[in-house]
Amino acid sequence: MRWRRAAGRGLLVAALILAGYGGTGASAGEPADGDGRGPMTLVTGRDTTSYLRGVLTDWNRSHPAEKVTLVELPEAADEVRAQMTTSLRSGSDRFDVLNIDVAWTSEFAAAGWIAPLEAGRFPLKHFLPPVVDTATFGGRLYALPYVTNAGLLYYRKDVLDKEGRNPPRNWTELTRLARTVAPKYGLDGYAGQFLPYEGLTVNAIEAVQSAGGSILADEGARVTVDSDAARKGVAFLAEGVRDGWIPKEALTYKEEESRRAFQDGKLLFMRNWPYAHQLAGGAGSKVAGKFGVVPLPGPDGTAAGVLGGSNLAVNTNSRHKESAQDLLAFLSSEKVQRRVLTEGALPPVWADVYTDPGLVRRYPYLPTLKKSVLAAKPRPKSPRYEQVNLAVQAVVHDAMAQRETPEEAVERLARELGAIVRRG
Repeated sequence: MRWRRAAGRGLLVAALILAGYGGTGASAGEPADGDGRGPMTLVTGRDTTSYLRGVLTDWNRSHPAEKVTLVELPEAADEVRAQMTTSLRSGSDRFDVLNIDVAWTSEFAAAGWIAPLEAGRFPLKHFLPPVVDTATFGGRLYALPYVTNAGLLYYRKDVLDKEGRNPPRNWTELTRLARTVAPKYGLDGYAGQFLPYEGLTVNAIEAVQSAGGSILADEGARVTVDSDAARKGVAFLAEGVRDGWIPKEALTYKEEESRRAFQDGKLLFMRNWPYAHQLAGGAGSKVAGKFGVVPLPGPDGTAAGVLGGSNLAVNTNSRHKESAQDLLAFLSSEKVQRRVLTEGALPPVWADVYTDPGLVRRYPYLPTLKKSVLAAKPRPKSPRYEQVNLAVQAVVHDAMAQRETPEEAVERLARELGAIVRRG
């Protein structure tokens, strides 16, 4: 989910929401309707563009007996997850519909916190195919794709044009340009999100997947990271720091730090999400009109990226599940999906939106993003995803900081993941 890891609106407000929110419908202690219908609450991370309120106003206008109250938690994803899980563990029916990070779907489903959905009620055939996989666990649909995301390679078009070079199509070309062209223009070569947090997990898994490897299989039941492909992926990142084309400062970067470095004219290449495109091209940006985007490169072509975004799920304890599933169908309709892009500045899951000529003129990165999404995969499915996430980011950061060799790091990660799987 593209909640930026900036400060939210404060823990005090969040605590008050959880402790004292009354809401309507099930949240207000009304008797169950018996037919699964009635007012609902939808909980989400902070809606930074406020588009969702307008969308829900349209729903409420046409569904007066099934009105939705929006509950916004802080912006930081860790806070959102913590508050959602606290409520769900308690068995509360306070939240009927949850807007959750795609990485949480397996954990929430395995814990019994979210209810299976009736796939036939939703326009799944119109979605970009990979995004549907993020919403399944154990062969069942437990959530509905709502927003997707995939990493893109941002590059300084003006610099490459001066050199008569094309943007890189594979790791070899990326490495060569980052090592040779960037210094000529006083630039650092390449940066992604390399601070030890979930952003590094994503960057690391992208590298491993692109090399043909994986971290886990069988929905978290089997460790697969001990492979030559995984060692190649980790080595790509670690050797970039060792050889200098990834600056050491990038080991402190999250999304915003890397965006600012690129936007301030310090980087030749940057891996980031699509949200950075509008900001880098806006007023005050030193690279406005001077950059382009292409799919992330892998060893031999387009990378196997990692899908981001969010899914909509229904609380197992909701007393208004029928209304909730109708709301999910409404939010995943083509009309609303267009608003997700044009008003929310978020990548939609509806495939036809990416080929609409008018939208492509307005958002020229859409064809590139579609290609990246189609080549991407979900993060490892695991009921213990948070533990997996912490292990991956810690180990890979040590490798990039030159505290371990890529071989040692992969061996250690295999041991730590094995312990996590056995504890389950």
